[in-house]
Amino acid sequence: MTKAIKEDWTKPAAMAVPKGGYFGTPEQGRYGAVFPKTPTCYGFSIIAKIIPGREDAFYAYAKSLEKAVADTPDVLAVLKLHYLRWNLFDIKGDTYFQYMGIFDTDFDKYTEDAVGIFSATGLNTVFENLEGFPEDWKTNSPAFIKFVRDHHRPCFLEYGEYPWLSSDEIKKALRLKAAFSNMLDEMQ
Repeated sequence: MTKAIKEDWTKPAAMAVPKGGYFGTPEQGRYGAVFPKTPTCYGFSIIAKIIPGREDAFYAYAKSLEKAVADTPDVLAVLKLHYLRWNLFDIKGDTYFQYMGIFDTDFDKYTEDAVGIFSATGLNTVFENLEGFPEDWKTNSPAFIKFVRDHHRPCFLEYGEYPWLSSDEIKKALRLKAAFSNMLDEMQ
């Protein structure tokens, strides 16, 4: 992030991200350069070819993740997610997977925490259906991270209507709003 940008959540913010995804010399994390914080917080996008014939596994996995969140709403809480979007699309007859995630932690922590969730819950990752994904990903975080970094496609613009806010700050504001509304309802 450029130092000239003030993290002001009171007005929308857009940030053009330079080609390659970094501002100046990137800060180094445990597994390579740290993706910069933008008005939408942190995030990454990957595009990877799926193993032919595995399209149905993606839809089945989406259902299992939906159920895991319904059964245990905080199952993904450690990831500090704002949003996830997954897409399948074709390029020249091959099917590709696109993962887009926005979250509050840096990339290294996010991916380590994701591997931890999969290991603790017994869930596997849908990434197992991608060509070149490491078979030892549960015990080899660096290999998992390398795969994601190799398939990462940096964005060139990020926009936030309520920029720089963490998911916890947003939830806290909504809890205060609900409490205030309840208090006003009680006064009538």
